[in-house]
Amino acid sequence: MSDFDENIILISDSYKVSHFKQYPPKTEIVYSYFESRGGVWDETVFFGLQYFIKRYLVGQVVTQEKIDEAEELFSLHFNGDKGNFNREGWEHILKEHGGKLPVVIRAVPEGTVVPVKNVLMTIENTDPKCYWLTNYLETLLVQVWHPMTVCTNSRVQKKIIAQKLVDTGCSLDGLGFKLHDFGFRGVSSVESAATGGAAHLINFLGTDTMAGFVMAKEYYHEPCAGFSIPAAEHSTITSWTKDGELDAFRNMLTQFPSGLVAVVSDSYDIFNACTNLWGKELKDMILKRDGVLVVRPDSGDPPVIVVQVLEALEKGFEDKITKTDKGFKMLPPQLRVIQGDGIDYKSLGAILDAMEKAGWAADNLAFGSGGALLQKLNRDTQKCAFKCSAVVIDGKERPVFKDPITDKGKKSKKGRLTLEKQGDSYVTVTEGKGDPEKDVLIEVFRNGALMADHKFSDVRARAEIPLVLDANKAKN
Repeated sequence: MSDFDENIILISDSYKVSHFKQYPPKTEIVYSYFESRGGVWDETVFFGLQYFIKRYLVGQVVTQEKIDEAEELFSLHFNGDKGNFNREGWEHILKEHGGKLPVVIRAVPEGTVVPVKNVLMTIENTDPKCYWLTNYLETLLVQVWHPMTVCTNSRVQKKIIAQKLVDTGCSLDGLGFKLHDFGFRGVSSVESAATGGAAHLINFLGTDTMAGFVMAKEYYHEPCAGFSIPAAEHSTITSWTKDGELDAFRNMLTQFPSGLVAVVSDSYDIFNACTNLWGKELKDMILKRDGVLVVRPDSGDPPVIVVQVLEALEKGFEDKITKTDKGFKMLPPQLRVIQGDGIDYKSLGAILDAMEKAGWAADNLAFGSGGALLQKLNRDTQKCAFKCSAVVIDGKERPVFKDPITDKGKKSKKGRLTLEKQGDSYVTVTEGKGDPEKDVLIEVFRNGALMADHKFSDVRARAEIPLVLDANKAKN
């Protein structure tokens, strides 16, 4: 018996198994689309579909063994009724298509930033006998909501950080390392860590979620999309005991005499650690290092504690404090802070606001984010939906849609769709009235074959934020 996630017939919702009986007689084509109907942010970054296509759809994915396995399970699942399972349909795919899925998927190039309420992907069957297959695949394809939403969430935070760097007179050169992914342990699965972790790396370069950069390598041709540094956790500090905290800190500087190293410093008294241990006892070691010590608080109210930590470090390194050209204070270049507790797109902005108000430049701080970056999201964060908008019945195409009187926000689009560039933005043209020559949706999958293979670097380039693009233009 195969693993359930290796059997495409089992990667769907139970109710879809019987849908082949429910379409109108003589249905030949079912055409559906995926969109973000709205949500927390007014635009989305499309990312992650290529992973799902390569992982689950390419090549022969239907075999006799998988059909037999599905029939046995569905017979039990539907209380002994084998008639709910479309054995004939799946065997047709095996016989006539070699087990390759007869569908075509078109999608916006990954990394494209698209306003909500626009089509992002379409899918339709290419074999009239497989009309039921289009929406059978909905369950799997809609899971692109996760990397897409993580990528959007990460990009929003990149924009906030970049703006504060500019506002406080700092360079954008280190922006890629300002939000570090701490989310591996905070997600529901290794696959979630991979899709979400890779999504974050579209916008940033720092991560401790190894599954993310492995996915970028295996599915998007990026040798190493993310980077990390030696860093302490509480166990490596507290094992020295409270009286040995200074020795624990000294050991970190000794073991890692150059480069970046992060040390959690709130095991007992964060303010004593900053002012006395780092700022007096170990000050000379820090200033003589060929590298940067990153002090990490890990408790307290983030907007308050970050400013307090900066002020505590200032007491120890007062003679080394400088100011940006906009008058904001900077720690010496050998010293920085990372806040990795309680970080999301709201708290991150509040922290930077508090720093600015207290006279500190944004470049003193980096962030780490875990569950809020990769997991504290759901399909409704950006209201992701997959709906049928056209069918062909007995040779005649008809537009279809839903328009519930109880929720006009769930009204779906009609007919065949194109996504067309309109100035600097995009618009969806419905009911087959679009211009195919202007359609930015590209064919990414057809009848078992991958038709477009995005590189991670190209996805990153498409998703880049305006401030960085403007800065790069100014340099050139």
